[in-house]
Amino acid sequence: MTERRAILSGSTFEEQIGYARAVVDGDWVHVSGTTGFDYTSMTISDDVVEQAEQCLHNIGAALAEAGCTFADVVRVRYLLPDREDFESCWPVLRRYFGDIRPAATMLVCGLADPRMKIEIEVYARRAAA
Repeated sequence: MTERRAILSGSTFEEQIGYARAVVDGDWVHVSGTTGFDYTSMTISDDVVEQAEQCLHNIGAALAEAGCTFADVVRVRYLLPDREDFESCWPVLRRYFGDIRPAATMLVCGLADPRMKIEIEVYARRAAA
């Protein structure tokens, strides 16, 4: 039977809405759309670049708990309410994904909270042991 395990970050949203930060399903790791909240304080910066950095910090913690790293990411989705904010995030995104080159999509859409300026979702495949 394939291993299936939920990874929780401690975000109050996970409890209130009923989801996991990530789900490990065999070799695959599905990381939920992750915003720029600092889950220890449940605060969020007003700056989209700082939010992008925090998103990736939160995603990195979930990946580590799942037994993988950003190098294992095969797909990333960026969700932003304002397309004009995306380019300012590119240097942060390039720092994490520039050498990895996952498949990527950017979508312009509304997010759950008006303070959220970017949400990032990734899929990773854990290397065989």
